[in-house]
Order: sequence, then C-alpha cells, then structure tokens
Amino acid sequence: ADRQRRVREVSVRHPEQPDVLIHGLLFRAQYMGSTQILCNKQSTRMSRMLQAQEVVNRIKAPDDESHPSVTVELFVSTERIMILNSNLEDILIDHKLRAVSYIADIGDLFVLMSRRLDPSTQSDESENYFTSNHQNNEPKENSNYNADNNNNTEQQHSVVPPNSNISSVTKSTMIEKSKKPMKMICHVLESTEAQLIAQTVGHAFQLAYLDFLRENGIEDLGIIKQLDYDDILKQQEIFCDELSLFCDKDNHKEVTIPKQKGESLGVVIVESGWGSLLPTALLANMHPTGPAARCGQLNIGNQIVAVNGQSLVGLPLLTCQQIIKNCRQSTIVKLMIISCPPVVEVLIRRPSLNYQLGFSVQDGVICSLLRGGIAERGGIRVDHRIIEINGESVVAVSHEKIVQLLATSVGEVSV
Repeated sequence: ADRQRRVREVSVRHPEQPDVLIHGLLFRAQYMGSTQILCNKQSTRMSRMLQAQEVVNRIKAPDDESHPSVTVELFVSTERIMILNSNLEDILIDHKLRAVSYIADIGDLFVLMSRRLDPSTQSDESENYFTSNHQNNEPKENSNYNADNNNNTEQQHSVVPPNSNISSVTKSTMIEKSKKPMKMICHVLESTEAQLIAQTVGHAFQLAYLDFLRENGIEDLGIIKQLDYDDILKQQEIFCDELSLFCDKDNHKEVTIPKQKGESLGVVIVESGWGSLLPTALLANMHPTGPAARCGQLNIGNQIVAVNGQSLVGLPLLTCQQIIKNCRQSTIVKLMIISCPPVVEVLIRRPSLNYQLGFSVQDGVICSLLRGGIAERGGIRVDHRIIEINGESVVAVSHEKIVQLLATSVGEVSV
C-alpha cells in the first residue's frame, strides 16, 4: 500500500500540446538539485558511472550535514521524463526521453543525465538518437554490454539498412560533431524507490525503441523481443566456491586501518548480489588518497564481513553503509575481509544472442555487472580479469577479439 502511494499510473498534459495527454508512471521523490557537466559523446559506461558519482558528490551535502530538498513528482513515459511540483500543476523540468543519455541508482539516489541540445540541431539529434545509440558499426560501442538495470539496452544489430547512402559531407559533419564535448544537465533525486525508477526508465527506453523500429518499417520484432529472462536465471548454476571461502577461517583476514578523527574511510561498497550464497558487502571502489587505499591491504572485490567486530553478513546495504559511516570519529577501523580466489571458472548458460550476458568488459577486465544477471549468478564479479573463454586463452588477445568472442558465444559459455 505504501508503494502504491508513491507509484501511480497517471496521464499528464503534453508540455508542447496541451490538448494531448501523455500516459506514464508517477513517482514521489525529493529533488536534491541539478548541475552541468561536459563529457565526450563516445564515453564508455564506466566513465558515465564515474560521472554520475561526480554529480552526486557535487550536489549532495556530506553525510553529517542535512541537505535541503523539495518534494516533487517524477513522471516517466516513453516520450518524456518530467519533474512536476507535488500538486502536478507546474512542470519544473522536462526532458525528451531521446535526450536522456544515462541513468543510475546509487543507494536511495536516482541520477538522470540528459544532453543539452543545440536548438539549431535539436530535431536532427532527436531523430538520430536511437540510430546512433544502437548501431553495431563501432568497436568501441560493442565493447559495452548492458550492465546496469538502470540503462537503455544496446541491441545487436543496426537499424540502418546496409545500402543506406550517406554522403561524405554528412559523414565528416557527424565525425566533427562527435569530437565536440557534449553538455549534460544532470539531476539528483532521492527516493526509496530509486532502483524501481531506474528500471522503469530502462523499460521506457525499450518500448520507445520498439516504436522507433516500427516507424522505420521494421515490422518483425522477433529479433529484439523481450524474452523471459527469469527462466534463464533459474537454469544458471549459482557459483558455490564462495561458501567454502566463508567456512575456511584461513581465508579470513583482519585489516587495521589507521585514520584521522572525522575522516571518512574512503570506500564504496555494493551488495555482493545474487551470485553470492551469503550476502555481504563487496568493496567496489576506494578513494585514491583515503585511509582504506593508504593502508595498502585492501583490493577491489574484497568481501567485507565485519567492521570493528560487527558482522555485515545478511544486513541490508544501507545498514552496512551506515556502519561504515559511523566509523568517521574513530582513529582505527578494523575490517574482517575475505579475498577473492585468484582463478574462478564460470559456466553461463545462454540459449541465444537475445539474452544479455549482463556485464561490461574493458581490455579483458569486468568493469560493471548487471545485478542478479546470469553472469553474476555464475560467479563473475567486478574487477575479474578474463583469461579464457570456452577453453581459448585470451591473455594476449586484443580487446576487440574478446568482445567478439563474448558477443557471439551461445549455449554453455565457459569463462
């Protein structure tokens, strides 16, 4: 009942055509603020993730300070994303869905990043958005699988016919445009439904993409049909080696971190996810000059099972984060960690190319992971380095070759 009060199906008036109603979902949230950043049009998903974190750092007050906010309604549809006042009378912020470049949920925070289009080229940019974002011609674009359940799904085919005639002048103009930094307007909202909001926006992208294909004469949508991903998840063998790591006390290591009073620990943690039999906090990132990095005993991917003797096993992520925040006034913090094994063999069952593997790879290293996806269930983790695919060594293989092997592998994929 509480969720129903926060999420509603509504119709609002089109901001440019008041006589037209747009149907979508409405989420109640706290508007924290907005900022602008510059980024390259060919940014990787990992760089966008870092930019989203930068946006949060710019806008959100430190954890020990209160942050002013205002209650708003976030409207999500296949046409637009709008922020309205609480009584739905005024549209405060309005973005066309095709202008949205990246979304992320970070704890209870939802980050929306939208391109600030040049008015003189806005219509062209809008029309070509799905074409440029779903073509499979650039190796760099292919290197990133959909790794965040908050994101637009990249398809494995081009929507532009092979015999399309594009003049050399048009091509050179597109190349010049792609080199210019892109202005991004970024908004941060706080909601306990941040993950659900991100999933809803991602689903809106999928529906809008299907509409785009229909408008361009592609009627057979079987190649991009949303398949029953849950059935595939049930077929995966959950990685079990982690259980032995927990049971063997020799794998446990206590790390003592000296720090200044009032100094944050400088770590970012995430849930260990569906792939772990025992839920713990996973070390996802460290501030390069923070106490955790300075001690030199921690690595990305370490599982944190206790902080100052307090177990984190089975606790919600927000509780784990709060326990770590409570260490700010301490001068010594003791972490009980479990290191990942040096080599892990993962078996992924992928019936066809229509099923996303659920991770991003850059130069053979897993840089992001779809939580609850088939790869995570199989045991793949962020910061793992792929050394073999289906028995073929990829240690000295180019990034493009690794991407090709992953993109074309079906059946039982051994990594």
